Amino acid sequence: MPLARLSLTSALLALFALLGGCASGDSSASAGTNPRVAAATSSAQLRPGDSLTVTLASIPDPSNNPVQIDDQGLISLPYLGTLTAAGLTTNELSQTIRSAYIARRFYTELSVSVTVTERYVYIGGEVQHPGRIPWSADLTLAKAVQSAGGFTLYAKESKVTLTRDRKAYDFDVRLAQRKPDEDPLLFPGDSIQVPRSAF
Repeated sequence: MPLARLSLTSALLALFALLGGCASGDSSASAGTNPRVAAATSSAQLRPGDSLTVTLASIPDPSNNPVQIDDQGLISLPYLGTLTAAGLTTNELSQTIRSAYIARRFYTELSVSVTVTERYVYIGGEVQHPGRIPWSADLTLAKAVQSAGGFTLYAKESKVTLTRDRKAYDFDVRLAQRKPDEDPLLFPGDSIQVPRSAF
């Protein structure tokens, strides 16, 4: 009898542990899709539109290569052609480039560094100065609107669209200005569209 109780207790503990793991997995997945919850790693990842300098050193012909990540998330480097850069950090991209050069026997030893020179968000529609805005780690939706000169008289401030990774989210910027918790952090490459009000 004690053995049966022990087995039942072990089975229940294992079930609770499994259910707990599933629940925590679901919450982190939903947080990752909501731009109101900004993961620190997301802003560290390279994105289409980022301008980079790729430095090749410790070789006979060292060079600095200015590149920009295209809409497909690719960069082009001498002898290598195109490589995927979007979604990686600068350190990960450095390792990818180094490994590619060595694997293709262009170099036996190589030092690679990647630095980000420019990152932007884009804003259009009913703002005073539509266009691109330099990105910084503390840039929010409301700050981006202010950097674009503020709304025009015809702006629909309560339904501003933020597009990220081909997904669109609507925000009330008037509410975001009053409640910082409702003001999402922006990531490089984000696009903001301010619609025209019907009135």
